[in-house]
Order: sequence, then structure tokens, then C-alpha cells
Amino acid sequence: MTDAPLHHKKTPSASAPGGPSDGVARRGLSRPVAFASIAAVFVLFMAASSAPSPLYVIYQHEWSFSATTLTTVFAVYVVGMIAALLVLGALSDHIGRRPVLASAVVLEAVAMALFIVADDVSILLTARLVQGVATGAAMTTLGATLVDLNPPHAPHRAGVINGAAPPFGLGLGALGCGILAQYGPHPTRLVYELLLAGLVLAGLLIALLPETAQRRPGAVRSLQPRLGVAPRLRTDLIALVPILVASWALGGLYLSLGPSVAANLFGLSSHLIGGLVVTLLCGPASITAFALRSWPTQRTLTLSATLLLLGTAVGLSGVEANSLTMAAFGTAIAGVGFGGSALASFGTLARIAGPAERGELFAVAFVISYLAFSIPAVVAGFATTNVGLHETSVVYSAAVIAFSALALVAQRLRTGRPRSAGRCTQPAGAQN
Repeated sequence: MTDAPLHHKKTPSASAPGGPSDGVARRGLSRPVAFASIAAVFVLFMAASSAPSPLYVIYQHEWSFSATTLTTVFAVYVVGMIAALLVLGALSDHIGRRPVLASAVVLEAVAMALFIVADDVSILLTARLVQGVATGAAMTTLGATLVDLNPPHAPHRAGVINGAAPPFGLGLGALGCGILAQYGPHPTRLVYELLLAGLVLAGLLIALLPETAQRRPGAVRSLQPRLGVAPRLRTDLIALVPILVASWALGGLYLSLGPSVAANLFGLSSHLIGGLVVTLLCGPASITAFALRSWPTQRTLTLSATLLLLGTAVGLSGVEANSLTMAAFGTAIAGVGFGGSALASFGTLARIAGPAERGELFAVAFVISYLAFSIPAVVAGFATTNVGLHETSVVYSAAVIAFSALALVAQRLRTGRPRSAGRCTQPAGAQN
């Protein structure tokens, strides 16, 4: 599924981001259809990544493993993802987007097959590891491809999709799986069978996808595990680190332990509730990423950090007061902050990076995000086993609040830099 090398590499249309190359215009999907297809594949990958979350309680009951084992299952996914980001993050900048995406779809399909036949923890761990590698390979390439295909008349669109697709897909996968687990047959298999069918369709779409990245030398060298960011981009990336950590750490808590919190602290045993817990965070996040697409970046980041802090504090108060309503309200508020932070953060990265820098920069950002997504959740799993779920939730929430406050400080300092003033007034979803 690879393209032949482009022969007219020096034409403006072949090198401009978003402009069709000579090898693209005469084959495959049209650019608007290709953009929509990549957005759908992005959502599919993220939905698949969250689908196991409502099932963790079922696996735990059937196979009698501890909260530590549960978060280990969650963590191996992120280990595979980060390994793929480190090794494969820049590969599509060298060999093209389509080969990397096609390989990721095949690996994801293998993971779904392993989930379908899983009958013990070892197979579940293997499935999550393979899925992590597939998702890591896909995410940076999907993000870069969206920017490549971004329509000139809507410069904000790729940034919006890059911000909205992850939380929307996470919420959709968790909710859909919760519904199927509660009301459908074969709760630990049906959702994976449906996702496998979706991946077959995704493979067909990618086979028709126009190649948007020129081949260039250095593919083998790009496989060396490293995190590289051009010096001119580092200050902007560093300023985004606290809000990336705060938002994705909160997401990790909900996807790993959220259903357990609902079941054990609030006595809600329905599998549908397990999906709703994740959706209550991710649903408002995806809506916000779309609704705030025209807001200035700085205002979006400041609002997002504020709402992450406020929402987490309200949710924590709900846990302390044993108030389900307060906990749910806090989760929704934090979800708005999650979505706004994803929109502004990844919109900023899409805007400041050049075409040859996108895959690598998105890889770095995703590594930061998923380290925050996984490491605190794994620590929380060990803590839950040793000190209890309630105490762990309190400390975890306090850490998210602290990083949200640090994000507010970082954005205030960033606003004070003279050279960033122009960037901060651009819409959060726009890119150059």
C-alpha cells in the first residue's frame, strides 16, 4: 500500500502543506473526502482504545485480579504507545503517511482479534500492548495527515479535529462498549468484533488515500528512539506541558479507575455506568473543542486550566460528600477544560510546525500527554491496593488541581513574552 516516489518534488503544490502533489491529484479519494476519512479513522482508533475501560470490572470479576493488575493492563497499552511514538513518530515524514497508517490498521486488527479470544490476563495484556503500538503509530500520522489535507478555506479545521477527535473517540468507545456490555450478548467480545469490522473499512479508505507527504531520506535514522523538537518550537511546547499533564492525567484516572470509583464508592454496578463515567468527561470535551474553535488561543488555554482546576475540585468535593450529583457536575466541568486544552494545545502545535516537523512534534506532544495519562494511573493502581480507592482518588485529584494551577501560571508567563503576543490572539484551532 505504498506510493511510488513523486517525480516533481520541486513544484510548489507538492511541498506546500495542504496543496495537492502531482502524484495525488490523479488518484484516490478527493481531498475533502480524504480529510473526512482520516478524521473518522482517528475517532475509530480512539474509540478502540477506550472500549476496554467498561469491561475492566467484568475482567476483574471473572479472573479475580487486583486493582494493581487492572492498572497494569491499562499501563501496558501506554508502554506500547510511547514506544511506537519514540520509534515511529517521525517515520511518516520520511516514507509517507499511507504506509504507516496501513501498518497501524493491521496491528490494531490483530489486537482486536486477541481481545476476542482473550480468556486470561496474559492474553489481555498482549492485546493491550499490541493495541498501544498500533495507536502510537497511528496518532501522530493521523494528526499530521489532517494538517496536510486541511482545506485552505478553513484554516482552523485540522486543529479542531486534532483537538476534538481524541476525547470524542474516547467517550464514544466507552459509552458504546458500556451499552453493549449491559444490553448486548457476549459483553467481552461483541464490541471488539464491531471494531474489527470498522478497521476493515478503515483499511479500504487508507488504500484509496492520497499520499500527502513527500518521501525524503533518513527513514532508518528516524527509527532511533529520540525526542527531538526544533529549538524555535521548544519554548511554546514547554509552556503547554502543565496543561497537557493536568488534562491527560485526569483522563487517565477516569479511563483506568473511573468505573471502579462508580461501582465501589457510589455503589453503581451497571456496566453502562462504567461507560457513562468516561463519557461524562469526554463528551463535554469534544463539544468544547468544536465550540471554542474561533476563540483566541490564550483565552482558551486560560479558561481550560481554570475549568480543569474548578471541575476537579468540585468532583473531589462530591467524592468527599458522597454526592453523585456533585461528582458528576464536577466531571462535566473538568471535561470542558479537557476539551479546550486539547483544542488549544494541539492547534498551537499544528500552527507553529512546518510540514517536515509535524510528525516529530506531534510525537513529542503525545509522549508527554500519555506519560501523564499512564504513570499517575499506574501509581494510583498500586495505591488503591495498599491504601484504598477513596484516599487514592483524593490525592490524585489534588495533583491534577496543582498542575492546573501551574498551567495558569505558565500561560500568564507566556503571555508576557513579546514574541508570543501575535500567536496568542489567533484562533485556537488555526494553523499557518
